[in-house]
Amino acid sequence: MRAVATWLDKVQDRDKVEQCIWSICFKPDGNQLIVAAGNRVLVYDAIDGTLIQPLKGHKDTVYCVAYAKDGKRFASGSADKSVIIWTSKLEGILKYTHNDAIQCLSYNPVSHQLASCAVSDFGLWSPEQKSVSKHKVSSRITCCSWTNDGQYLALGLYNGFVSIRNKAGEEKVKIERPGANIAPVWSISWNPSKDEAYDVLAIADWGQRLSFYQLSGKQIGKDRTLNYDPTTVSWFSKGEYVVVGGSNRECCLHTKEGVKLGVIGEHSSWVWCAAVKPDSNFVAVGCQDGTLAYYQLVFSTVHGLYKDRYAYRDNMTDVIIQHLITDQKVRIKCRDLVKKIAIYRNRLAVQLPDRIIVYELYSDDSADMHYRVKEKINKKLDCNLLVVCSQNIILCQEKRLQCLSFSGTKEKEWLMESLIRYIKVIGGPSGREGLLVGLKNGQIMKIFVDNPFPILLLKQNTSVRCLDLSCTRSKLAVVDEHNTCLVYDLHSKELLFQEPNANSVAWNTHYEDMLCFSGSTMLNIKASNFPVHQQKMQGFVVGFSGSKIFCLHVYAMAAVDVPQSASMYQYLEKKLFKDAYQVACLGVTDGDWEVLAHEALEGLDFDIAKKGFIRIRDLRYLELIYSIEERKKRGETDNLVFLGDVYSHQGKFHDGAKLYKKSNHEQKALAMYTDLRMFDYAKELIGAGDPQDKKLLIAKQADWAKSSNEPRTAAEMYISAGEYLKAIDIVGEHGWPDMMIDLARKLDKADREALSRCANHLAKMEQYAYAGEVYTKMGDIKALISMRVEAKHWDDAFTLVEKHPEYKENVYVPYAQWLAENDRFEEAQQAFHKAGLQAEAVKVLEQLTLNAVAESRFDDAGYYFWKLARQCLDIAKDEPSKKDEMLEKFADFQRKAEMYYAFQVIYKQVVEPFTSSRPEDLFNMSRFLLHSMPTANDIPPGISKAAALYTLAKQSKNLSAFKLARYAYESLQTVRVPQHLQELVDLGSLTIKTKPFQDAEELLPMCYRCSTTNPLFNNCGNQCVNCSQPFVFSFVSFDVLPLVEFVLDDGITDEEALHILDMSIPRKKKENTGHWQESRMGNMQTLRLGDEPPEEVEDPFKARLKTYNENSSDFKPVVVNKAILKSMTRSEVYVLKWPKPLRYQFYRSLLPDITITLCPSCNKLFHTDDFEQKYLQNGYCPFCKVKMED
Repeated sequence: MRAVATWLDKVQDRDKVEQCIWSICFKPDGNQLIVAAGNRVLVYDAIDGTLIQPLKGHKDTVYCVAYAKDGKRFASGSADKSVIIWTSKLEGILKYTHNDAIQCLSYNPVSHQLASCAVSDFGLWSPEQKSVSKHKVSSRITCCSWTNDGQYLALGLYNGFVSIRNKAGEEKVKIERPGANIAPVWSISWNPSKDEAYDVLAIADWGQRLSFYQLSGKQIGKDRTLNYDPTTVSWFSKGEYVVVGGSNRECCLHTKEGVKLGVIGEHSSWVWCAAVKPDSNFVAVGCQDGTLAYYQLVFSTVHGLYKDRYAYRDNMTDVIIQHLITDQKVRIKCRDLVKKIAIYRNRLAVQLPDRIIVYELYSDDSADMHYRVKEKINKKLDCNLLVVCSQNIILCQEKRLQCLSFSGTKEKEWLMESLIRYIKVIGGPSGREGLLVGLKNGQIMKIFVDNPFPILLLKQNTSVRCLDLSCTRSKLAVVDEHNTCLVYDLHSKELLFQEPNANSVAWNTHYEDMLCFSGSTMLNIKASNFPVHQQKMQGFVVGFSGSKIFCLHVYAMAAVDVPQSASMYQYLEKKLFKDAYQVACLGVTDGDWEVLAHEALEGLDFDIAKKGFIRIRDLRYLELIYSIEERKKRGETDNLVFLGDVYSHQGKFHDGAKLYKKSNHEQKALAMYTDLRMFDYAKELIGAGDPQDKKLLIAKQADWAKSSNEPRTAAEMYISAGEYLKAIDIVGEHGWPDMMIDLARKLDKADREALSRCANHLAKMEQYAYAGEVYTKMGDIKALISMRVEAKHWDDAFTLVEKHPEYKENVYVPYAQWLAENDRFEEAQQAFHKAGLQAEAVKVLEQLTLNAVAESRFDDAGYYFWKLARQCLDIAKDEPSKKDEMLEKFADFQRKAEMYYAFQVIYKQVVEPFTSSRPEDLFNMSRFLLHSMPTANDIPPGISKAAALYTLAKQSKNLSAFKLARYAYESLQTVRVPQHLQELVDLGSLTIKTKPFQDAEELLPMCYRCSTTNPLFNNCGNQCVNCSQPFVFSFVSFDVLPLVEFVLDDGITDEEALHILDMSIPRKKKENTGHWQESRMGNMQTLRLGDEPPEEVEDPFKARLKTYNENSSDFKPVVVNKAILKSMTRSEVYVLKWPKPLRYQFYRSLLPDITITLCPSCNKLFHTDDFEQKYLQNGYCPFCKVKMED
């Protein structure tokens, strides 16, 4: 630190009597200095020391002045007990008084409230107040200061205490200091820095101490002994330094911890006041003898550099080590004035006023930034320059160099002929490092730490200012006193070159032939003997590593990235590719790497080119280099061809073609031009050459036309080149039917592949007529049928199949699949059937049945089972080997169809609140269902026995069949009943017990064959308990029809029987004679009216009635011969015409007056009224859903 006196003034009164300067303060902008001298307030221009104006208003000595932070007003306090408020225009605007002399003033930095302190009290005034609030104090006030935030005012007292008050004047903290009774507090000041963690109060007392305290009253650190009586304490604006003056007649600079750094100014009398100019390094000092001095503090740079580590002094007492690459920083607090710094490898040396401390890194890691103390040399050593090595400290004292060990022992000493101007460690083994020393007389020496004899490297005529050695130590760069950079070859001592305007120089540590030097705000980079490359830069060059240049500007070190592009291009101009590559490795842009790679490739330096392309990740050129290297390995040596390949890849096509032609490789040139669609150049190259080449060229031109979105041109070119398949694909892709059919008509019918493609494309264009024409030309009927099928032209396909039945399966199978996909499953089943795929037909129906059951569409399930049954009959007819199996399945499917048909009505009345069915019908249906499922295994999926029993119970109760109802309710207890029916079942089970235990006789069914009355619930099922005759039901109401089945006598065919019946003559009824005749048979009575008993006619139906009590469990149908057939009337016989292999079923109506309708499709019998009603409702048979007209 160095203090420079900017101006000096001596304050005197009119009688030339020296006036003591008691207080000074700066205007916040720093332009004016307010001085309290004698009984006047003096206003100075702070820049040049000119007295602007003396202010008169006080009648006695002015003791204190203070300026408001906003710069609008300042105040002065005097022994005349008054305080005057002045404006910035130097006009007095207000005056108020205390009871005693004013001792000190301080403006609040936030609210601009003025604290004025007299001997025994202090007052608080603000512009908003009309009166001044005053507060008594127990001891004399000597000084005061506000905190940064303006919340607290500290008062320094003569009794050695410090009282801290709030803005209202109330005491909050009282700092009682040791030895206070003999140490009056004379000056206090709060640290103005806002970066501190807490408020810091500096206290100077006449116990000759400097102390620091927190707002809470806790002391920071220890007391600093001053050895004089301090009179003033003042902070720098950022709080980094403290200015202290007093009885020692000096103004001194201290750190914020109180460490003395140096003397600002020495005077001939006491220093009573000092003030620091805001935000600057200027200090104003006022003395007892009227001396007013204005100083500028110059802080010199203390630093050291080794490679990428830079150490420098901060706040005079700290050392910061900065890693220039990673920009990491670490601070070492030395708590004393740092005079010199040296750094080398893992060593750091710091010189303090009375000792040298040597630090070392914790580890050998290049990125480690943690230092620890290795040694301390507790000696006061003076030196101009300090250097540290692995095991030694080197001190430079003008002409003398001293080598000390870390313990402080002097090991060696060198005495030079002239003053030492520059010294630098240039490396070497530990304990044997080399030093480069530059002298004022121009000598440049090399000294080894372990060698007492210096070595003269060279001698020049001018003084040395800066030195650096190249990385191989073969070249030396020197900057002399004339700012000239001179470069020498150390082996020959020859001056290689010199450059003007240099103030510092540095060799590149990564590349031997490159250095940089700075001067005249320019950075100069020189590679080899090429011209210097310049760019703007502020500061001094101190290091050069790769592409980073370390520059010191004022106090800051920065690493500047400098692309080495200019140097690289200089080498490229000379075709020095290896050198250019080495420079590029230091740091250039990707574009520079690309230029280097291409230049090396054109120079056929494949090694450098490969490295360049790897760097920019250009795989295309790497593949080219690899292919050239492989060809060279195979024996190719023609560099013209290689260069032609390079030019072609670089886009220099004509140059490449010339080289190909020159080396007799015209085919490569032709291939290149055609690949690039440069067909005109290709034609020029071919000239009147091989026709095959021309044809090939046309084909390639067509390829190009196709890729360049000119498909019609491409297709025409392909046709002219004979490439029909490619032409067909293009025409087909773009949908040009006219062009396609023209092409197909031109083709020979032997070219089946091309014709087939034409037909396929025409079909895709939906030009089926043209496609058919092509297939017909080919004679490919199968493909023609397939096309019709794919187009869903079923009528055309069926027409073709009629002519070519061998392709029947090719049509009907897709047709059936199409029908199935469109939910036309019944037609699909018929189509499968037509195609002869019975298994698929059955599979479709089975799936439809399962779906219907799963979706509770039981009428559809019955319908599909009926279809399945008919399908089984067809299979049995077509495949005799499966006859028995299919007939068994037919019976099973027929039974399930009837059950699902009946269950649909029951299911609806169970799940729906209302039903249109009569109770009698529901009663009959539920009985039919339960008789059809004698065991649990016989119940088809989806059919609920519980629903059938519930329906039977409910309707039996309604129809007075109470016995059957009781049975149904009891049976419901053994099955799982749906939740919503459970309560109804439980209620019905209770209420039925109140009913009689019998069924209404009119409900009991009678067998029309044996006239036996059957119980309502029959263990034998749907047949008579006596004769086992199966009941024939009307498939709407499920009433038992008055029909008796008979079979034909042996030798009578179904068709013959039908013929006899059709030819039969109806019998005439005999007239009654009016006589009654009564007869009894079992529990039946008959009354016949007539004159005579009827003639005995041998009628097998009546014969069966006579033998009704036969105990035979096997059903034996009535056998009818021709005679009986002839005696029957056609209208009373119903024939169920089953297809082969089944025989017809014949039924005779015993009550001809009851009209019965037979459905010829499903062979189901109905009461005519019921059937007609359902047919009118639905338009088809209720069971098989077939219309009668079909």
